[in-house]
Order: sequence, then structure tokens, then C-alpha cells
Amino acid sequence: MRLVPVLMALAVCVGLWFWIVPASGQQVAAADPAAAPAGGSVAAGQQASPSVKVVAFRSQARDVDNAIVLRGRTQAHRLVEVKAETAGLVVSDPLRAGARVETGDPVCRLDSGSREAQLAEAQARLSQAEADAEAADTLAQRGLTAENTAKARRAALEAARAATRAIQLDIERLTITAPFSGVLETDSAEIGSLVRTGDVCATIISLDPIEIVGYAPESEVDLLRAGMPAHARLVGGRTISGQVAFVSRSADETTRTFRVEIEAPNPDAEVRDGMTAEILIPVASDRAHLVPQAALTLNDAGVLGVRTVGEDGRAKFLRAGILREDERGIWLTGLPEEVGVIYVGQEFVADGRELEVTWKDWKAAP
Repeated sequence: MRLVPVLMALAVCVGLWFWIVPASGQQVAAADPAAAPAGGSVAAGQQASPSVKVVAFRSQARDVDNAIVLRGRTQAHRLVEVKAETAGLVVSDPLRAGARVETGDPVCRLDSGSREAQLAEAQARLSQAEADAEAADTLAQRGLTAENTAKARRAALEAARAATRAIQLDIERLTITAPFSGVLETDSAEIGSLVRTGDVCATIISLDPIEIVGYAPESEVDLLRAGMPAHARLVGGRTISGQVAFVSRSADETTRTFRVEIEAPNPDAEVRDGMTAEILIPVASDRAHLVPQAALTLNDAGVLGVRTVGEDGRAKFLRAGILREDERGIWLTGLPEEVGVIYVGQEFVADGRELEVTWKDWKAAP
């Protein structure tokens, strides 16, 4: 009774062997090209690759006004804290922030205190010194006094003159005036307040012309020159025009960029100090193609460019450089005068791949 299970197992193994081995031999024969009959069909791997459907447009190079674009900010032409050169109590009513002042207009007036009396005393001593010096000179000429005495009297006269002039200057400094035309950025000192030498009386700002300051990279700074026209677009959309006034010869140690200053007229002082600005400085024009951003791609080496339709109808990668970017698309240089640019499906083709092209007229947004 125990032999029956063993015999049944052997029968199953023999049946499986006859079922599996012939099937495996057929698969090997099908996979071996040498075993295939001479008149057999071409292997599937040897069939031609199917063409890839893409969408492209024909682009013609155009003359494009090239420009250097910098980020910057507006800056006051002059910004000065007017400070007192002498001490005293303010006796003038304050000027309020925003008031317009011209060169020489009084901003603060200080109390003279005892300065008038000091001036009168100095003038009296000056008169006495003048008389002493004149008498000493006369006596010296007659030989009635020593020459050293006459020189001492003349020295005393000069000292008296200097003392008198110092008091006069101190009195003149009691009136603090605007050094240039502009607008008060802060209120002037309040009446009755005590100011000491070096204390701020008021802050005056001049916004005409307005300066726009940006920083140019090393690759573009050699294209800039003083006197070149420049334009700046502010955050609110306003555009102002001026010219390059200064290009730094020394780079910033941290950013390795060069300071560029532009001056633009601002007669109404509508452009304020510290506003963000996009600076556009036109340079020599270039030939370029306007393409959609979607057309840009990278080849296997990581080089930026576009996929194009070659003369043989196959895909071809062309390296391109970005001239600039605007709201319509990307301006590319380094391409032929006429080129078929693929802008749909370019990511799915490689160089030499046969294409099934649908040509469409792509137009940038105005």
C-alpha cells in the first residue's frame, strides 16, 4: 500500500517533464535568429523607429535693441543735516517738514545772548590797539622807542582784530541757513529749545535731479559709459529717463558688482528717495529670435538651447544664448537666420529622430 503514493509521484514528475521541456525548446528556437528560416520576417528590434509628432513654428531673426537690465533704487541728489555751529536758544518759529527752501533761506535763528556786548568790548580794544600801534610806529621812526616795542604793539593790534572777527563770525552763525534749494525732510528746531554746537537744526533733501543707483555684474560693466541714455521703471509703473553719470572703477568686495549712478530730471520732486527701480540701459543691437519659454530645453550635457526641425525632417538640438526676457517670451541669440523651432513635444525627441511636424504660426502676445 505504501508503494502507491511513490508511483503516483513519479508519474506526475514524468508528465511535467514532457510538458515543460518541449515548450522551452520552442521558445529558445524562436529567440535564436540563426534558427529562424531564411525567408522569415525581420526581427521586431530591427524595425524602423516610428516618427514623433511635434508642433513647431518658423522663426526669422530680427534686429533687437539690446539693453542691460539692473535692479536698483532711487536716491536723493543731496541729503544734509544742517547743524548749529554755535550754541544758543532757538528764537524763530519752526519750519514744518515738507516746506520748500531756497539757498540762503534762514532755517533756525538763535538768541545772541551777550554776544553784542562782547563785540562792543572787542571793538573798543581794537580801537585802543590801533592807537597804541600807530603811536609806537611814530616813536620808532623818530628813534624814541625800541623797534621791539613797535612790533609788540602791532602784534597786539592783530590779536584785537582776530578777536573782533571771531565774535562777528559767531554772531553770523546765529542764523542757520539752507546750503542748497530743497525740501525740509524734518521739522526745524522748536522755538525755545537749546541747541549746542553740532546739534541738528533741520534735515534738507534735494530730489532734482533724482539719482538711480544700481549694480552691474562683471560681465556687463565694460559696456557702460558715462553719458549713455538710461531709463528706469518704478514700482508704480512710472518711467523716468536720464543718463549714466558714474560707473565705479572698484567692485564691491562682497557681491563683485560695480556701482552705477544715473541722473534724471525730477523738477516736481514726485520721485521719492529710496524707491525700487528697474534700470534699462540700451547698448548695441543684436539679431535674435523671439520664442516661447516652453521651447527652451537642455541636451544631455546640460547645455541650454532649443530643439529644431532639420532640413532632413529630423530633430536637431541647437545651442542658444538668452539675450533678454520680457512679457512676450525669450529673445535668443546664436541661432541661424531662419529656423524651425519645436515648442510642443521637444522633450520627447532626441537628435536624429524622425519627426511628424505640425506647423503653426506662433505669435507673441503684444
